[in-house]
Amino acid sequence: MENTAFHFHTLNPDTIVDALWDTGLRVDSGLTALNSYENRVYQFSDEERRRYVVKFYRPQRWSREQISEEHQFALELEQNEVPLAAPLMLNGSTLHQHDGFWFAVFPSLGGRQYETDNEDQLESVGRFLGRIHQTGERRLFTARPTIGLQEYIEEPARVLQQSDLVPSALKDTLNDSIAELSKTLQACWHTRWTTLRLHGDCHPGNILWRDGPLFVDLDDARNGPAVQDLWMLVNGDRQQQRIQWDILLEAYNEYRDFDINELSLIEPLRAMRMVYYLAWIVRRWQDPAFPRNFPWMTEEDFWRRQIASFREQNTVLQQPPLRLMPEY
Repeated sequence: MENTAFHFHTLNPDTIVDALWDTGLRVDSGLTALNSYENRVYQFSDEERRRYVVKFYRPQRWSREQISEEHQFALELEQNEVPLAAPLMLNGSTLHQHDGFWFAVFPSLGGRQYETDNEDQLESVGRFLGRIHQTGERRLFTARPTIGLQEYIEEPARVLQQSDLVPSALKDTLNDSIAELSKTLQACWHTRWTTLRLHGDCHPGNILWRDGPLFVDLDDARNGPAVQDLWMLVNGDRQQQRIQWDILLEAYNEYRDFDINELSLIEPLRAMRMVYYLAWIVRRWQDPAFPRNFPWMTEEDFWRRQIASFREQNTVLQQPPLRLMPEY
């Protein structure tokens, strides 16, 4: 059972308003909750009708140093004209604390949903990801972690082994399917890649569209291979994936050369994300938002489907990795 300090039981409207008051911001209207499971994010307007977003970080997840590294990266990207939501400097700092909560304030930037089947949008995203990684390779995070098997498969496996959410009749089968996946990953995962600072969770939901892409939510920023920020943008069968990769990488390579050997990491990264995501929900289960939004986690059929998905992904890992056109 996780410590209740890991959650948001004491975060209420008065606490939020008082925290913002300490930064010099006066809430006039709003405190509208935005969609975020990991943190608590609210939109509001001040007395001058300027709109902001405040993010309260989940307690005990990241240290002050780790959050500060995220903010520094965002500010570097903003200086390099990458379109993203960067934290505002208030009273000489982007990171603030109130009643035990770390929080930051951002400008409120709207946009449309990124269209996953729009090749023009994919091309533009690829171009800006090249620019993000140009900045990301100038230095590494020192407090934030580097993507690897321990964080993404070994620790999540232990969480799932100990979880009461897993039906007792399926626990051994689930553990075996993850153990098989882990064994295959040990054989195909490698670290022969250039390490750089990443967005870390660059899926379509973290991209808005205005006159171009707007990247949001650097909460999962960490060190790792460039392909981590690209593979979640590609979907469909192998032929469709090849076409999308061609578009994405041609644009990306305008700013930074992509190491084509990193394509062999796509399916290992997918497998790691599958297990990590499931364990992430289990870790947060005492937060009332999670049982409310993931009710199927208590159903036996859900866990049977997860076991089948892990076995299927284990088979995929043993197949040759994706290859692109000869010019790559």
